[in-house]
Amino acid sequence: MQLRIKAVETYLSGLYGKAKVTGISELGGMPVEIEEGIKGFGYGKPYLIEFEAIGKKQSVVLSSMRVQKGFGHDHFSDRAAILIWQNSVFNNLPGHVRSLDVGYFTHEGGLFSAGKADEYFILMEKIEGKEYFLDLERIKKDGKLTSLDKERAKALSSYLAKIHASKHDDCELYLRKIRDTVGHGECIMGLTDSYPDNLDFVSWDDLCEIEKKCMDWRYKIKGKTHRLCMTHGDFHPWNIMFREGVDFTVLDRSRGEWGEAADDVSSITMNYLFYSLQKYGELAGPFKELYELFFSNYLEKTGDLELLKVIQPFYVFRSVVVASPIWYPNLDPGVRTKLFNFINNVLSSEEFDYQNVNSYLS
Repeated sequence: MQLRIKAVETYLSGLYGKAKVTGISELGGMPVEIEEGIKGFGYGKPYLIEFEAIGKKQSVVLSSMRVQKGFGHDHFSDRAAILIWQNSVFNNLPGHVRSLDVGYFTHEGGLFSAGKADEYFILMEKIEGKEYFLDLERIKKDGKLTSLDKERAKALSSYLAKIHASKHDDCELYLRKIRDTVGHGECIMGLTDSYPDNLDFVSWDDLCEIEKKCMDWRYKIKGKTHRLCMTHGDFHPWNIMFREGVDFTVLDRSRGEWGEAADDVSSITMNYLFYSLQKYGELAGPFKELYELFFSNYLEKTGDLELLKVIQPFYVFRSVVVASPIWYPNLDPGVRTKLFNFINNVLSSEEFDYQNVNSYLS
């Protein structure tokens, strides 16, 4: 597809008044030539668009979803639904990047704010900052923890405690969250379906047993509808942008406005464990300190000890993501093995012991 500059200007003019595009670049990349439009414009790549409208310089981020098979994104309508939903809820979550509009591309490369839709996109404000995973990469490299690292972990857990304090009484939404965590194409069953059948560290029989245990857990916890709360839904280090100190913005809220607090807690803490496994072979050193600091601060602020009795299938979801040969093709086989040990041991634990994580790795 070719993204035509005139089409972009026409679209922006409808939102901001007469607009002239002054520059386009892949977000975080080099500017692209805009005289004839962008050839080979691909779905899934975010573009920074700089323009002038009514005498004012402005910038926005234009993003769409990558067309792919599996993970519940098979149909045009799947991708449209996600982007339409994002536009409707991004602005409801404190600290989240704002959505400015949702629209669609036509087959000819036109952009419209919504009949002849071929694919949808979302327009968001530009956010300054650096992704949180870069902090974790630095810690993995030098093995050192700064006071700012601890402050940021505490700020993130406090943020979750704050949004999770907002409750909802729609029982069906909680049932759906638990059901989707096990059966949705983006979650456990979708991930296990993406695993090839010739792996050394896990077999399809193993995955089948894990799914069966997750079904048991679904029935253990789906009745806990009192736990329904505001969530982010994909709270991991690539979706958190830090600026100075503990000032941050979250990105790409996913899979429902209301859900289970354990979803967010498992998503971020799994990454402390994942990075630690790659460096130390267990939860140790600075990552152990961040992990336990995050948990202790969250539990102190929320008093939600019940979380430790429902987090198990959510940890399975996050584990099959980071153990995936598709998402992490170069991961050390020993790390994958320990991740699946973690999965099986957590599923057998009625109450998760966050202060003794290494007991789940053998």
